[in-house]
Amino acid sequence: MLRTFFIVVLLVNVTSIAGAQEVLKPSKITKEEVQGKIFERPSLITEENGNLDVRTMLSSDRKFDTGMYKAGASRFEITEPYGVDEFMYFIEGSVKLTSSDGSVMTVNAGEAITIAKEWTGIWETEGYSKIYVIYYPEPVE
Repeated sequence: MLRTFFIVVLLVNVTSIAGAQEVLKPSKITKEEVQGKIFERPSLITEENGNLDVRTMLSSDRKFDTGMYKAGASRFEITEPYGVDEFMYFIEGSVKLTSSDGSVMTVNAGEAITIAKEWTGIWETEGYSKIYVIYYPEPVE
């Protein structure tokens, strides 16, 4: 009887450990981090061009990504579709977007935009920081 009880308790404990899942919690960017302190996080990625990126969340299916990004002056033409659906809220700076039909939109600090994955055009900036939300059609690394 004691041996059976021990085996049952052992199996329950092993099952509990195997079935334990990580507790997922909301991801927050504090007011101080929005003002730039986020770029002190250990998870900071510095790109080759000096741009800074801090990912705050990547969904379990690896298609939904959020974070904060800081870029310097740049200009690039997007001749192939943008590739992702992206919401951006600009904290500092501005971006001038010229769509392939010639229409121009300037987005300043305190404003937000959403770019569809099919968008093409010209992206110009003297520098900015933004909070982003990206939906990828395929999982990302």
